[in-house]
Amino acid sequence: QVQLVESGGGLVQAGGSLRLSCAASGIILRINDMGWYRQAPGKERELVATITRNGGTKYVDSVKGRCTISRDNAKTTVYLQMNSLQPEDTAVYYCNAQALITIGSPYRNYWGQGTQVTVSS
Repeated sequence: QVQLVESGGGLVQAGGSLRLSCAASGIILRINDMGWYRQAPGKERELVATITRNGGTKYVDSVKGRCTISRDNAKTTVYLQMNSLQPEDTAVYYCNAQALITIGSPYRNYWGQGTQVTVSS
């Protein structure tokens, strides 16, 4: 199985910065896309940013220019640098990875347990 372990969440004042990390481990043949999603209280989970294996990135409009997603050379760890944080960024942030664990099986989506980000005004 694939385990995704997130870290880096916390409490920060508006205008501050946080860097989230997510490390994948387990029996993994290959990881394609990785990404970050978030879910605020009473709202649906939404995509924040994704990065392909080749480094292509995509961001939700609300974080463009403030957040940067990146990936390590081994392609198993993904980061989210968040700057100029605002109270509306408060949410639980989840890491996602599309991973292949067995030859001949399809890629599957895996999720981390989530890390809380709270931005105070």
